[in-house]
Amino acid sequence: YGFSSWDIALLVLWGPIGFLPCFAFMWLLDKRGLRVTVLLTSFLMVLGTGLRCIPVSDLMLRRRLIHGGQMLNGLAGPTVMNAAPFLSTTWFSADERATATAIASMLSYLGGACAFLVGPLIVPAPNGTSPLLAAESGRAHIKDRIEIVLYAEFGVVCLIFSATLAYFPPRPPLPPSVAAASQRLSYRRSFCRLLSNLRFLMIALAYAIPLGVFAGWSGVLDLILTPVHVSQVDAGWIGFWSIVGGCVVGIAMARFADFIRGMLKLILLLLFSGATLSSTWFTLTCLNSITHLPLTTVTLYASCILLGVFLNSSVPIFFELFVETVYPVPEGITCGVVTFLSNMFMGVLLFFLTFYHTELSWFNWCLPGSCLLSLLLILCFRESYDRLYLDVVVSV
Repeated sequence: YGFSSWDIALLVLWGPIGFLPCFAFMWLLDKRGLRVTVLLTSFLMVLGTGLRCIPVSDLMLRRRLIHGGQMLNGLAGPTVMNAAPFLSTTWFSADERATATAIASMLSYLGGACAFLVGPLIVPAPNGTSPLLAAESGRAHIKDRIEIVLYAEFGVVCLIFSATLAYFPPRPPLPPSVAAASQRLSYRRSFCRLLSNLRFLMIALAYAIPLGVFAGWSGVLDLILTPVHVSQVDAGWIGFWSIVGGCVVGIAMARFADFIRGMLKLILLLLFSGATLSSTWFTLTCLNSITHLPLTTVTLYASCILLGVFLNSSVPIFFELFVETVYPVPEGITCGVVTFLSNMFMGVLLFFLTFYHTELSWFNWCLPGSCLLSLLLILCFRESYDRLYLDVVVSV
């Protein structure tokens, strides 16, 4: 399609740009509930994936349609990222909430893991080293494969929208817990409470900075690993296993948090200690000419996968800790503010990447620095469990 490196970076950048109106989606989730919000989100995804499939011969127009589709898909991001704690509180009891939050939030990451494989396995790499791919017939073959991916994603999104339209109740017949039935703060008072709560701002930064950096880093992982002679297929497998491992560990940690309550801070300290060590290992390995550390496929796989496991698995634990810290602020508003900050950091990094895409070594240093900063913030954070206290005391 004649895409430049700037176009590719912009395709990733539409995700954080889509979070600019996220406060409107937070209001909709708080006032209208899950069904209306999820229906609107699914419809935006249908429009976005549909725009990318319109067959036009004008390449400039096609590029604009693809970018427009990515923008609409980005607008669906706030609900996908923020609705998991709201869903778990609405539908699940106090001893199931963390697990439900983990499953609901990690499944979107699992879809991202599949994307790491779909691209390299279905669409061949136009690396210019193969005469077949350099020929015009090879370019046409690549274009046809891209079309297959776009049409398949459109079909899946249409199926999800149809299922949501057919059956997606906003809430259960009876509240599963005291917290689910309790009155929450208004939209305006919620923002005042969040912005004046220093403990929340501390833990929000501990989440937003490293997760935002990691999301931007993951989006251009194949470009980062190109200088160390790692193919896009290997980069795809690294991204896949890091996310899958994060999903498995995240759900396991959340289940552990449901069994032994009041351990969220300790779990985060362990996860970010591992993330700091893993990111430092990866960065120093890429500088093997200076550090003389062995630069092999095994070391790159191990360091990247461990980093993804530690960071991705922390997401549901963070979400539960946010809600517990600022209760009775609604879950959608709390997580919306945090994910907005995370996408803001991701957007800033990708913005610089669009202009300095030939210099990616600085991106690697952002990872261990952000993980270490988050570890220090978590260490200084004083945890509280206001929502859990209400459920336990009032239920008794």
